[in-house]
Parts: sequence; structure tokens; C-alpha cells
Amino acid sequence: MTQTTPGTTPRTTNRTTNKATPHTTTRTHAGRSVRRRRARRSLAAATAAVVTVLAAAPAFAASEPRPVPVPLQQTTGRGTLLGVTPVGDLSRTEVAAFLKGAGIDASTVRHGVRGYRLTYRTLTPQGAPTTATGLLVLPKGGDRRLDLVADTHGTMVHRDYAPSVAEDFGLYAPYLHAAAGRAVAAPDYLGLGKGPGLHPYMDTASAVSASLDMLRASRTAAAGLGRPLTGDVYGTGFSQGGQIAMALGRELARGADRHFRLRALAPVAGPYDLRGAEVPALLDGRVNDISGVFYMAYFLTAQNRLHPVYADPAEAFRQPHAGYVEQLFDTRHTEEDIVTKLPGSVKELLTDDFYQRLGNPTGGLLAALKAQDGTCDWKPDVPVRLHTAAGDTDVPIANSVSCAADLARNGVKAPVIDHGKADHNGSFKLAGPQIVRWFDRLAHGNSDGDTHRKHGTDGGTHGTHG
Repeated sequence: MTQTTPGTTPRTTNRTTNKATPHTTTRTHAGRSVRRRRARRSLAAATAAVVTVLAAAPAFAASEPRPVPVPLQQTTGRGTLLGVTPVGDLSRTEVAAFLKGAGIDASTVRHGVRGYRLTYRTLTPQGAPTTATGLLVLPKGGDRRLDLVADTHGTMVHRDYAPSVAEDFGLYAPYLHAAAGRAVAAPDYLGLGKGPGLHPYMDTASAVSASLDMLRASRTAAAGLGRPLTGDVYGTGFSQGGQIAMALGRELARGADRHFRLRALAPVAGPYDLRGAEVPALLDGRVNDISGVFYMAYFLTAQNRLHPVYADPAEAFRQPHAGYVEQLFDTRHTEEDIVTKLPGSVKELLTDDFYQRLGNPTGGLLAALKAQDGTCDWKPDVPVRLHTAAGDTDVPIANSVSCAADLARNGVKAPVIDHGKADHNGSFKLAGPQIVRWFDRLAHGNSDGDTHRKHGTDGGTHGTHG
């Protein structure tokens, strides 16, 4: 996220759209200047902010495009593909312009891309059958059989920010990796995109199951589109998605699906250690106030549906916020809506008793925090790099240091690549192209390399901690 001065009143701006009817043979050029309010910039982990002119915006449908006639599975199991809908088609030039307009190095762009929304079967946090959506992006050209990048997105509050329906930040990573010549599976997660229900924010288990099922659906769809997958998976993700990338990698390494082989992990700015790093940073001021209030309200209201965090909102939230805070996170409110209805700090948001509980959690609150931690406490047998930034005031660098320490205790050396003064959003913009190049080297059989030691190009490194 872009750092925001604590207590600054956000400017009011509505989310803008610029949509055109797409299909797999039509491209749309659209230039638009969007002034995002300061609160939106401070919520870059919500991965929906655009603060630049988009020289080439992707094509999107004003009305729902027609599904692609891909052979579908006749089963009812997890990962069953239910539908394939085209949602974008860009040339190589358009992809490069789209990324450059956001301040992202586009030198790795080698192909145009086609994007498809997949609808597939998965499970709720309680294990009941449900459906979810996600974005499959394929390069136009390159090898017929494609390696797969599993890209897991960061915090999103409005369902239309998710990759399969996104117009801006939710597309940067998928387009960046697909334009380099790989397929990309970018799950929306539960309750976002076109999926039913509410989003169980920061529920790692259901995010991983939905992501794994998205890989399965992508395998079916890619084969039906004439671009079968090799089975090799490169994992990455930003912010919340960085944490999910580590957890998804663990499941793949354990053999969760015989069709997929984990090759590498390169998450960016993940909140890997809520109890030991993120919450302490929120309490001592290392997390900026606007982002801290947003994250905490989102986390508590979502987790209370899964754990007994509070019996009544008034136990956790001060009035008048207790009366409406749960309704703010219905997947239909934007960040702009939400932050203007919340106070300026976490201490003003929470009751005195509950604020004290954050420093010494018990009961359902402790269970909610513990359930998300430990995603780095395993032994990958593939290369791992942890991207972060010392200037990040949303997910402080202490999270990545803690992750590296967990990996080191398991005998794995994972460099912490520090992008310096970059803010949260900036850490992704710097890390993304570097990750593409690293995946390229690994795919061509090169060693892990030492690019992270090259100053001025790939930033500094903290080496391995532990």
C-alpha cells in the first residue's frame, strides 16, 4: 500500500468503469485518468488501486459475454469446471502499455494475452459444496504446452475487484506472467468475483482449497482451449495472497493433486505472522492508521463467522460503528465507502477491553489468529524467495523476516529481498518483473542464481534469517 499520513481525511472518489463488449477476436483501447482518493492508495493490498493513466485498458463486457464452448466435466467433485467465459484479449503492445501505465517494467512482455473467467466447484469453510470463479490467462503464442503460474491476490473488499472481473490492479500480475509465456490461474477466492456468499477474509484454509480447485479447473479449461498444461506450477501472490501462496505451495508439495508439481515460490509482502509481526506492528504504529483500521474491521467481522470472536459487535467495536460495521463488508461496498464510515485509528474503532485483547489474545480471537499463522513452517524442496520492502506500512518487513526464520528452522535458505523505501503497492511493482525473470531462469534449468544481490536492479537482500 502507499503510505498515508495517519489521520488524513480521504478524498471522495467513486470507482469508475470503462467497459466495452469483448470476445476472443476483439481488442479495445481505452485511455482514462482516474484520481483515486488517499484512502484507496493506502489500501493497496486491496489490489484495486490505479493512480495512473491507463494507456491500454483491457477489454471487458458491458453485458455478459458468451461462454466459450469448451468440453466440460460431467462430475460433481472439487475443481470441476462449470463454465468458461472470455473476459479480455490484448496484443503484446497493449499488455506492455497497460503495465507501463501502472509503473511496472514491461520488458518481460513477449506475447499478447487472452483472459477467461472460469466457474468451478469448490468448498465452503465448513466443507459444504459451493462454486467460485477465477481468471485463467493464456499467452497468445509461445509453447503449445504451458507451465502454470498460481497467482493469489491480496486483500479485496468489493467483489468486482477480483481478477476475473477486474479492470486494473487485479490484472497486473496475471497479465505480466502470461505475457512472458506461461498460463496463469488467478483465483477470485470464495465470495468474490461471481462466486456466491460473503468472502471469508483471511481464512487461509478455504483460500487454499479454492485456489487448488482453481488449478484443477484451469487444467481442464486450458486443455479444452488447445493449450494443455505441463503440470509444473510456479507460485506467487501479493499481500494476503503471499501468505496463501506459501500455504498453497505446502499443499502441492504434499501431493494434494498428482497432476501438479511445485517448481518455485516467490510471494510478495505476505502477512505470514499475524501474532508475532503484523498485530504487534499494528499496535505500535508501524502499520499506518487508515490501513490498520480497515484490515482490523475486515478481519474481525469475517473471522467472527468462523470463530467465536465476539457474541455481539458491541463487545468488539465502539458505537456507533458496532451498529453497522458488519454490513460494510458485504462485498458490495468499496474501500471509499468503508473508510469514510470508520474512525481514524484501531484504538478508536475497538472497545478498550477488546483493544487490550489484541495484545494478549484468548478464546476465539486467538483461534482466528493461530489458524492463519504457520504457513512458512515447513520444508519446501523447491527454491523460495520472499519479496518485501522496508518502507511497507501495511505488511511490515518483519513478516517476511519471520517467514524466512521459520523456513530456516526447517533447513531451507530463503532470501528476503528488500525493495527498500517502496511502499506496499510499490513492493509488488518492483518484485513482479523480477519474479518473472527468476521463473524464466528456473524454467530453463538455470540455478537459483544470485540476481537478488545485484544492487540498483533487484534491490537489496536481508539474506536468510533464522
